[in-house]
Amino acid sequence: MSYSTNNSEPVAGGYSGMQIALHWLIAALVAFQLIFGESMTASVDSMAEGGAASPFDQNVANLHYWFGIAILGLVVLRLFVRLTHGAPSRPDDIPGWMSFVSRITHWIFYALLIAVPVTGLLGFYTDGPFGDIHAWAKPVFIGLIVLHAGAALFHQFWLKDGLLRTMLVPAAKGERR
Repeated sequence: MSYSTNNSEPVAGGYSGMQIALHWLIAALVAFQLIFGESMTASVDSMAEGGAASPFDQNVANLHYWFGIAILGLVVLRLFVRLTHGAPSRPDDIPGWMSFVSRITHWIFYALLIAVPVTGLLGFYTDGPFGDIHAWAKPVFIGLIVLHAGAALFHQFWLKDGLLRTMLVPAAKGERR
């Protein structure tokens, strides 16, 4: 397996430990956001109506706010690491359409991982459509996660090409840049 670094020469290896840690930390934070995001809606709606949300909703809404900011910061770091370290290339025998869908899916993830926290903050602090735009991202995220996880499992159990291993086991130090 080789490492593709922005169309420069291939480097042997896979993802670094930092890239893997960032992937799974961001995934865990996004999962929390998707599962408990309605508490933010409940808290904002209660405040708009002059009331108070339940203590649970208030606490989870507070976590939603800070986890969103954390996701934004971690994604910026992850993009920097990806641009400087690259990503493992796809196996050579993958059809072109599959490689294209994979590449597009990953960049849509990155776009959403930046746009969703930004629209959430804008929706929280300003009037306008940002809160609605923020909420519309939830089904898109869920669809992308299902596609992403399904593709990883397809590679693992159908193609048996070891692609999933690149996001579970860090490349050896000599295999990274």
